[in-house]
Amino acid sequence: MKEMLDKKNVITMKLLHYFITEKNYNPIILQGVENEIWLENLNQDYKIIRIVSNYIHNNEQFSFDMFKTKRIIKKIKAKTLSWRLKTLSIFTDLSDYVDMQSIKDVDCIEVKDEKDLSSYEQIKNNFPDMSEKLVYNEEGMQLFLKITSDINEHNRTDSVKIEEVFKPKKPVVTYALITINILCYIIPLLLGNYEKMVSLFCVHGPSIRYLGQYYRLLTGAFMHGSILHLLFNCYALFVIGSQLESFMGKWRYIIIYLYSAITGSLLSIIFSGSTASVGASGAIFGLMGGLLYFGYHYRVYLGNVIKSQIIPLILLNLLLGMMSPGIDNAGHIGGLIGGISISIALGIKYKSSTFEKINGTIVTIILTIFMLYMGFAYVK
Repeated sequence: MKEMLDKKNVITMKLLHYFITEKNYNPIILQGVENEIWLENLNQDYKIIRIVSNYIHNNEQFSFDMFKTKRIIKKIKAKTLSWRLKTLSIFTDLSDYVDMQSIKDVDCIEVKDEKDLSSYEQIKNNFPDMSEKLVYNEEGMQLFLKITSDINEHNRTDSVKIEEVFKPKKPVVTYALITINILCYIIPLLLGNYEKMVSLFCVHGPSIRYLGQYYRLLTGAFMHGSILHLLFNCYALFVIGSQLESFMGKWRYIIIYLYSAITGSLLSIIFSGSTASVGASGAIFGLMGGLLYFGYHYRVYLGNVIKSQIIPLILLNLLLGMMSPGIDNAGHIGGLIGGISISIALGIKYKSSTFEKINGTIVTIILTIFMLYMGFAYVK
């Protein structure tokens, strides 16, 4: 225990406590890495914090350390779908013979004592409260117990939040939407007036513009051209919708679905001329956009899923829409854009800041006004 509480380990524990409990950094588990701690918070300017307690005794060892660091960062970039990961490497045990130098996107500082922090602009600009937060009344074993207890409590709280977000919930709204889509197909079919109902409620630019039948922007998303069209969309809605409803919550999910259906219809009438269109595809693409945005915020947990499933699914469906005749790809793209935009405005639980949601709301308003203008005022 005496070895554990030497000066180097004490400063390491204090730094770890600060970054985890005050700045919401999370530990990164890396195989084969010893005597260093990696932390990530993709919402901070420094996305990665690296605390190195390993003794580095010469420039050659330091250069190798930087080489290894760049390789690890490259792997983290691939996992988190990040273009740039600004990193702060904090060394607690450098030899006097080491000429410490920062490299591209990796700033390096040496901290052997709390007083060293005040000499670095990186700390003063990004973590101005650090020196104050590293002052403790406890010493020795009491300090160790306090830091350990605080970090464990913080990790428990984070675990509860993550479990709440990812815990499967019954997709009641998705079931309701599927039921509505099925009823909108079956009832008119049984009554023998399906074609008439489709003509009355489909997305049709001239009827919307000149007859004021604005309801078509939404009702068209609940009509389908054939039983195969209906079954395909219901299946896609079940697979994608049940996931997004679980992650985003029922009310956010409903708003994303309905808004995406409308933006899909708006972009459809901009490009389709007098051609009518039906189907829930625009709304479903909006759900995929919402799922993509959710995955971006939780990309530490879903990075591989985004790359291997979500993005390929979106691209494949867009490609099929471009290659297949009779597919309203403009409606798909409009729904996708609308889904991403409204998801930014609604925010992701425990992740989105107020500033981000305000920006998303502004973007959504601008997008809506632009589409309305293009759909109604600017007509070819």
